[in-house]
Amino acid sequence: MKKKLETGDGSPVSLSHLDSKGELKMVDVGSKKDTERTAIARGEVRMSPEAFRQLKENRLVKGDAVAVAKTAGILAAKRTAGLIPLCHSLPLDSIDLRFIFLDDGRTVEIESTVKTSAKTGVEMEALTAVAVAGLTLYDMCKAVDKGIVIGNIRLIKKTGGKSGAYLREGEEKIL
Repeated sequence: MKKKLETGDGSPVSLSHLDSKGELKMVDVGSKKDTERTAIARGEVRMSPEAFRQLKENRLVKGDAVAVAKTAGILAAKRTAGLIPLCHSLPLDSIDLRFIFLDDGRTVEIESTVKTSAKTGVEMEALTAVAVAGLTLYDMCKAVDKGIVIGNIRLIKKTGGKSGAYLREGEEKIL
């Protein structure tokens, strides 16, 4: 027996990925119009000062970790629908990743920007790009530091679609 979902006040919750029987479904976006959509996501990779130095100076034994991580992030964004079960496959117009070496000498911030003209948004593609780029940095740097932490992966901004624009509070000054 399926449990009915309710809000705190007891009213029923309508979830777009469940049918009337409570079974999983992929949302039908067929009747929606294509609109220009953009999503920006960020995440952090924190490592030892030595790993950070080698990464920043491009002196890692495995080679140019930033170039490899950028490529991995782009490929991951393109394959998001194959990784996340109910995610739509989208034609991506552009994918860009930036790697920002923060002044603390330990943290690399990864930022992805993904754009499309489609019936649904590219938030998942932007987030996936950041996550896989971070994992790739870990792989490239693990010989120097196995204690690397990947985290704080979040959506910063999105535009387009019926729900309109979103900008994470406190991140405005960085954009």
